[in-house]
Amino acid sequence: MKKAFVMGMLLTACMLPAFANGTSESASQNTAGSKIKFSMYYSDNATLPFKSDWLTVKTADESANADVTWEIIPIADYQTKVSLALNTGTNAPDVILYQTTKGENSNLALNGAIVPISDYSDWTPNFNARVKEMGLTDEIDKIRLKDGKFYYLPSLYDVPFYDGGPIIREDLLEKYGLDAPKTFDDLYHVLKVFKEHSPDSYPLTILAGPRVLYRMTMPSFGISLGKNSASGTNTLSWNYEEKKYFPGAISDKYKAYITYFHKLYAEGLLDPEMADPIDGDKWSQKLATGKAMATYAYYDQIGGVEGASTIDGFKLQMYPALAGPAGAHHQPKSKTGAGIMFPYKTSKRKDFEQIVRTVDKMFYSADNAKMWCLGVKGITYDEDANGNVQFVDAAKNSPEGIYKYLQTTYGCGSDVTQQVWINKREMTKYDANYAQINKEVEDMGDVIQSIPPTPKFDDAASEEAGLYQTPLSDAWERWNDAFLTGAKSIDKDWNTYVAEMKSLGIEKFCDIYNKNL
Repeated sequence: MKKAFVMGMLLTACMLPAFANGTSESASQNTAGSKIKFSMYYSDNATLPFKSDWLTVKTADESANADVTWEIIPIADYQTKVSLALNTGTNAPDVILYQTTKGENSNLALNGAIVPISDYSDWTPNFNARVKEMGLTDEIDKIRLKDGKFYYLPSLYDVPFYDGGPIIREDLLEKYGLDAPKTFDDLYHVLKVFKEHSPDSYPLTILAGPRVLYRMTMPSFGISLGKNSASGTNTLSWNYEEKKYFPGAISDKYKAYITYFHKLYAEGLLDPEMADPIDGDKWSQKLATGKAMATYAYYDQIGGVEGASTIDGFKLQMYPALAGPAGAHHQPKSKTGAGIMFPYKTSKRKDFEQIVRTVDKMFYSADNAKMWCLGVKGITYDEDANGNVQFVDAAKNSPEGIYKYLQTTYGCGSDVTQQVWINKREMTKYDANYAQINKEVEDMGDVIQSIPPTPKFDDAASEEAGLYQTPLSDAWERWNDAFLTGAKSIDKDWNTYVAEMKSLGIEKFCDIYNKNL
């Protein structure tokens, strides 16, 4: 049923250029008229709940003359909802935020379920201008699929920066005479000392769920697995020296990783609630009340926790990535990230060109790119004659810090809606401490590795890879949880686990990826 539908879309997709050209004139006429209405999927994070009356949202709508119906979907359900919409073509929104063409989306794109937005570059002048200004033409080429086209407008970064990592109670390190950890062995020792002084605590807690922990810590063990894996495969990892994929989920590297975190879990050092999404309020309370003393999260969230704590001398600090068997690494990043996608259904609208032009202006125009970062001049900030930014007193004096205040109050700096990230501009929202941490990370060298290359799948290879991915991912999630909690023994059940993953085709899955690099 799915294949028949997709094939039908593919045949019609071949008609897209002619169709688009045929609507160009009417669409241009519409631009000057009433507001254009369309729907948009938004991936909602519990740590930053979406508000339709955010200043950024209202300003973007008004500047582009848009009337957007936002469909807010919890991040845990987001990819499932997107997959269903793209596979069936029914109830799909007009625009989908926070997407790439890694994994299943690659197959869907090549089968016509997603608009090849590179075919319509004349309609995205603002995106084109930002790519040129930031020197990202080569980076855009990396997201092209086998047919030479790209299927989403990515978010753009001039410099990948270190925005999150291990965050630990600095006041307790000083109180107990401990050095800041530099390795995972150091971290274990720190957590043990914290536990000895607070036996009822679980010293290490996690924001939002295990995917945050995994994506920030696995690279130091030489792997990247799970729902936020750098490759988008969930079970494969990238060998940076040999420049090829390997089945990371059954590797000794993963075995070492899960053995380490099972030890933390078994000794009461790791929050047992991490398997469930821990929302921002609950996570903040755990830290603010001393029930936890360390976490993996983002720097901009420190101010909110410190502001909520009544503990004398309470102070959090973020530290550079910890070294593991593969060195000290943070989650891989590139100069492009998840961005904006148009389902095939949208191309059937007579005002398709206007929708694309409107979205381009909302997120990539010079004014709006700045607005999604800083807010609105005169309301959230001002500039002196030299262009130096001065934030309003409410932001400067906020106990949660400028960055978090602008996020929660105005919607600035959401990685779902902000598509243009200029490092120098971003740093205006942070303090000198954050800049110093980034300097330390930069001096360490290769902490932030690049995201693995996306294979150039043709239709058949993409579909074949898609058949392996979901069963393997489901099996890994089930076994990983069992290994972490001790429901399965890493020593006794490892071979059974590896045999199951092989029976599900993880080696064949890996071969497909490597043959299409």
